[in-house]
Amino acid sequence: MPRTTALAVRLLPLVMALISLDSALADNTGATSAAIGTGSATLDTPLAEVVFPGGRQLPLTLGYASSATHRPGDPANLIYTLTDRGPNIHCDASDQLIGVTDFCHDAQGVDDAGKIFPLPEFTPQIAFIRLGADADGRLTARVEQRVTLKDAEGKPLSGISNPLTVTDTENAYDAKGRQLPLDPNGLDPEGLVRLADGSFWLGEEYGPSLVHVAADGRVLQRLVPANEVADLKAATYPISGELPSILSRRKLNRGIESLALSPDGRTLYFALQSPLANPDKAAYKTSRNLRLFAVHLDAQGDFAGIAHEYLYRLDTPETFFDTASGRGDAGARQSDVKVSEMSILPDGRLIVLERIDKTTKLYRIDSSTATDLLGGQYDALDTRPTLAQLDNPASADIVPVTKQRIFDSLTDAPELVSKVEGVAILDGQHLLLANDNDFGIAGADSVFTVLPLAPRLRQ
Repeated sequence: MPRTTALAVRLLPLVMALISLDSALADNTGATSAAIGTGSATLDTPLAEVVFPGGRQLPLTLGYASSATHRPGDPANLIYTLTDRGPNIHCDASDQLIGVTDFCHDAQGVDDAGKIFPLPEFTPQIAFIRLGADADGRLTARVEQRVTLKDAEGKPLSGISNPLTVTDTENAYDAKGRQLPLDPNGLDPEGLVRLADGSFWLGEEYGPSLVHVAADGRVLQRLVPANEVADLKAATYPISGELPSILSRRKLNRGIESLALSPDGRTLYFALQSPLANPDKAAYKTSRNLRLFAVHLDAQGDFAGIAHEYLYRLDTPETFFDTASGRGDAGARQSDVKVSEMSILPDGRLIVLERIDKTTKLYRIDSSTATDLLGGQYDALDTRPTLAQLDNPASADIVPVTKQRIFDSLTDAPELVSKVEGVAILDGQHLLLANDNDFGIAGADSVFTVLPLAPRLRQ
């Protein structure tokens, strides 16, 4: 039985149970009704086959879903997805994945901290994907359009690391082991929303940054931490230091991973993937304290100021593993827990995706009683202890957002694909979950799963 069909069959009992629970829910997202199947579908788009020194071949496929979103008012079966920076391999994994030990070398010698970019010419892109149903009611997915990211002059952007000095970066190497120049234009996009005018906002990890992108893929503005503007002055698109400098303390590759847009299009929410490495990596490794922000947008969808900053408390790692069944992420550490996506209900309540690898949870959150940290002592670079170092935020009179769990793949969908990074509410019946397949480096497919929304999503 093909992998996709088998997965759809295993998910079918859950689908039918949720349909019976959810049949009374009305579609109030404003989306045009359309036939959407349930279960799972894959997209397997060959990208390249890279040959490394020594002869090891690595087939790559397009990694569609570092983020997924649905725009209210669009047909319910139309989603937008986002690739990240492109295929990349940790230098310290070169022996395992490409058959060459100590593949990366810089001026100081072996560089195990760098990244191999097998396709350094890859340009991050947005995909328009149309969902449907086959004759048996199972989900189908097809790509209708792709939009590549471009600079102000329309030249394609890369996903190569930025030349940052006020925070850490990583050296880049091609498939022959040659060191690549760092790129001030390079983006590692991870979060995505689409505005009414057709433009997009992206969350980005390198800076971390927020990136406003025109409908044709041109970068209109990149917002970075205020202390990083000088490092990126050579970029060929507008750079603005509108984000707090404290965000430059992000853990490398754990920047802005998730975005959500309010129903009126005037508030953009973003969250870091992990707690800050502030004052050091040791704090990040044990902290549960993640930052969530709200940003004002003007009537044209442009940045108009940061409105709020809240504390989001991550779950502890043991809650992502079920001892009785052996399912989930065994032996995980606190630093493995991360926020990878957000979505939003028609009434404006946020949905947050929290995960490790095999286990995915969805929380509905409420910031109405949370402490607003914006501009306070924990945004200062010299504050000690830092927010990441607070084991008990209540001792500092900080109230986090409240969380209500509404989905846990351990119990609700044990066959769900790993590394889910996309979540989109399609209409009153359907919730889409999608994985980041890391461009097929380890053989994973891009999998899209649609499940009926349970009533508890809107309670």
